[in-house]
Amino acid sequence: MGSPGGRRDEGGDGGPLLLRPWESGTGSVRKGCDPFAQTQRSKLQHRRARINQQINKEMRMRAGAENLFKATSNHKVKETVALELSYVNSNLQLLKEELEELNSCVDVYQNDSESISVPMIPLGLKETKEMDLMAPLKDLISEHYGEDGVSFDKEIKELMDLRQAMRTPSRNEAGLELLMEYYNQLYFLDNRFFPPNKNLGVFFHWYDSLTGVPSHQRALAFEKGSVLFNIGALHTQIGARQDRMTLQGVDRAIDAFQKAAGAFNYLKENFSNAPSLDMSTASLNMLVRLMIAQVQECVFEKVTLTSTQNDFFTQLQIAQEAARVEEVYSLVHQTMTQAHVKDYVPFSWATMVHVKSEHFKALSHYYAAAALRDCPSMSDDDLPEHEKVFIQFHVTLPEGPSLRLVLQDQEERRKLGKAHLKKAIMRHEEAMRIHSLCKILRKMDILQEVLSFAHKRSLSKYSEIDHEEDFFETGDAPDIHPKTNQRPEIKSPNFSQVKVMDIFHRLGPLSVFSAKNKWHPARQVHLVRGENGFGFTLRGDSPVLIAGVILGGCASVREELQHRK
Repeated sequence: MGSPGGRRDEGGDGGPLLLRPWESGTGSVRKGCDPFAQTQRSKLQHRRARINQQINKEMRMRAGAENLFKATSNHKVKETVALELSYVNSNLQLLKEELEELNSCVDVYQNDSESISVPMIPLGLKETKEMDLMAPLKDLISEHYGEDGVSFDKEIKELMDLRQAMRTPSRNEAGLELLMEYYNQLYFLDNRFFPPNKNLGVFFHWYDSLTGVPSHQRALAFEKGSVLFNIGALHTQIGARQDRMTLQGVDRAIDAFQKAAGAFNYLKENFSNAPSLDMSTASLNMLVRLMIAQVQECVFEKVTLTSTQNDFFTQLQIAQEAARVEEVYSLVHQTMTQAHVKDYVPFSWATMVHVKSEHFKALSHYYAAAALRDCPSMSDDDLPEHEKVFIQFHVTLPEGPSLRLVLQDQEERRKLGKAHLKKAIMRHEEAMRIHSLCKILRKMDILQEVLSFAHKRSLSKYSEIDHEEDFFETGDAPDIHPKTNQRPEIKSPNFSQVKVMDIFHRLGPLSVFSAKNKWHPARQVHLVRGENGFGFTLRGDSPVLIAGVILGGCASVREELQHRK
């Protein structure tokens, strides 16, 4: 996995810009969550880790069995190995189904308030194995920098402790800062210990967030990309836990999902050749679209929270916001059902996205009907303004009388409102039908409550405006033109927000003491000052560098003698 040419995958505009003071001289003050804390989310992550390890074990067994099957010519051995392969593949399928069910447990990440809101889709964190960097880093410090590697035990342990802590970040700003701090340290680590044409000799192991399949690479870019993925995933969990029935909660959710979209988009644009499916271009593209759709859903909720319910223009605006949410979720559903994506996206995710698409289409028609039926009649002075807005409201003009007549005549407004409600009820029923097809979603009480409430509300309003003497056939209401007053923003990660100090700053300034610069073993040179000085010029400070050697001077003669030896 690597970065595209000409792009930089470090913090900010070329690495962490400012230094962060350390407590007691060195050592990060940030800590991960207690790995033994029995919260619902930690239990879920522990189960994920266990399943990942079992998948890894079964895949190693399968690889061994496949190699034996190819190598042997003994018919009896082949039969035994084929039976073993069948057993292993069966186990793998069961484990992957169990992991998919874990990925579908979105209710664990939702807020704990009693208010009812549509669940959001969060991502679980990628799991990684523990790493021992002590020996390889000490060896490189000795070989490359000519320093005693043992004297840097404290710094190496500090780096390893930071890596261990970032495996269990808390689900808040502190957890994000912990991941960001480690990501920024990787910039220094890359420049200190990873020469352009040589690797450190260690493998970075990470498990796929969606399939549990293990991957490993020597490239530090894989470690960076995986941490960046977890930054995005943690933002999704923070967004999902907000109480979106309050203005503050919905604003926080919007910010979190926009930052999640930014992290996944940055990963897609700045890293390539990822060995795991969850970090492939197709997967990241899907995740960016999913986050944008969830932002758009939050925008809809924000509009409904701040709106006056019986205002004509407001009801039309809400209807168009709902149509926009339906539009973006339809795009996400199309992306999730593509051939190279649908095989590893949880079925419950694709189903929920489809349900939301139908649900918000229904809501767009419901609010259109509410604008036509519930809002008071307008005066002649208001008519031109209402007509101007209403003419752009539908995708196609409704059949029948002119829009001016519809707006003026209560009966015509009732008929068009009834047509919209009929369509709303049909879409509500389709959403409930799709919801019933997924076993995991059927267990999700909140989603079922939301769908049922919206359906009953539309039925109730329909019964209010349905007259027994209606002999006309209810027309087909045109779809609502999608429109939003707040377009989602993809917020790229702000790496300079978390300020860090290079853990290995004792090696010297990074511009000089880096992996790309070659060093000879340290040696002493004794010079006797001549009439014109020592015969060399200096520049810089901490460290002082020899800028040049004066031809014929003391240093030049000494250097010539050294070469002759």
